[in-house]
Amino acid sequence: MSEEQWSAVDAFIEDQLLPSDRELRAVLEASSEAGLPSIQVSPPQGKLLNLLARALGARTILELGTLGGYSTLWMARALPSGGRLVTLEADPAHAEVARANLESAGVADRVEIRLGPALETLPQLVAEGKGPFDLVFIDADKVGYADYLGWAHRLSRVGSLIVADNVIRGGSVVDASSDDEASQGIRRFYRALATSPGLSATAIQTVGTKGYDGLAFILVTAEVPDA
Repeated sequence: MSEEQWSAVDAFIEDQLLPSDRELRAVLEASSEAGLPSIQVSPPQGKLLNLLARALGARTILELGTLGGYSTLWMARALPSGGRLVTLEADPAHAEVARANLESAGVADRVEIRLGPALETLPQLVAEGKGPFDLVFIDADKVGYADYLGWAHRLSRVGSLIVADNVIRGGSVVDASSDDEASQGIRRFYRALATSPGLSATAIQTVGTKGYDGLAFILVTAEVPDA
């Protein structure tokens, strides 16, 4: 089994189950033209986020890591009338591209982009009484994942779902001696998951156009103590 075959299967899934979508395609094209890295979720993964939000009946969504707004658009489309999505982005250039993309896609009225490092904007959300969020998607810098998990839990409710991307890192997550900071960050994230009361989780390995990686799915079963 090769990455070429993984990508071919992803293309088959897209052809069969994901009709051509001008607005989603425009987000990818505008992001590429702006020089943003092509690290957004794949189309099948974007559709998964959309389906999860719809299955949850999510009215409030929090995203960590906007990039060009591709996953943001997938999730924003799942919101009902009056729904709201808050997305956090540390890079001003990325946020500018995302803002234009979401405006063009017609969802800017339900999306708020917060600019700044997540460890600064997350406490602001708590202080402002934002949330609880029904769905949280973590797809930011991997070094901070363990900290982001704690804030995501605090901004959630019982029954909320937290999804985290890139939690396999090509298999390097099993290497305790790895000198890759991102992989070590994900290992800390797993330790936080394993020791956090009120969270029930699993992780699924994935292959496809994004290579070999995976997603973690975390159900909030109890609120943060003394929150």
